[in-house]
Amino acid sequence: MKHFRNESSATSPGSAQRILCAIAAFIAILGLADSIYLTVEHLTGETVTCIASIGCQDVLGSAYATVGKVPLAAIGALGYFIAFSAATLAAFGSAHAKTFLVLVVGVMLAVTLWLLYLQAFVLHAFCDYCLLSAAFVSILSGIVVILFWRRASS
Repeated sequence: MKHFRNESSATSPGSAQRILCAIAAFIAILGLADSIYLTVEHLTGETVTCIASIGCQDVLGSAYATVGKVPLAAIGALGYFIAFSAATLAAFGSAHAKTFLVLVVGVMLAVTLWLLYLQAFVLHAFCDYCLLSAAFVSILSGIVVILFWRRASS
């Protein structure tokens, strides 16, 4: 009796890619929620309360918190929405969406590194929500590296 490999098994390359993309989509939704919260607080003039640090207002009230009159968090929300959309499409097999996800997350990582630099060396203050967003971008970056590595090795 001949045994056939079940391509839909949890260990197949396509399945692993779908799982990674689904995780990326979930992380992007969490980042979107964080960014929307900060955008709403900025636009309503509310004061954001830090949980673990005392520098939220220093960071969120700085000149670096907006681009013109647009809150940087709103731009972050757009980035997370695009990452979510690309990850979702990539989970369903779109190679173009996977490539786009790599590009979007790369830009998000570059911006995140710049913002972390500003918090640490220019503002000398940290924002809990900004650090949470940096963690989300770091996780997304790790997933993208794994996806890219898996594609290169296959």
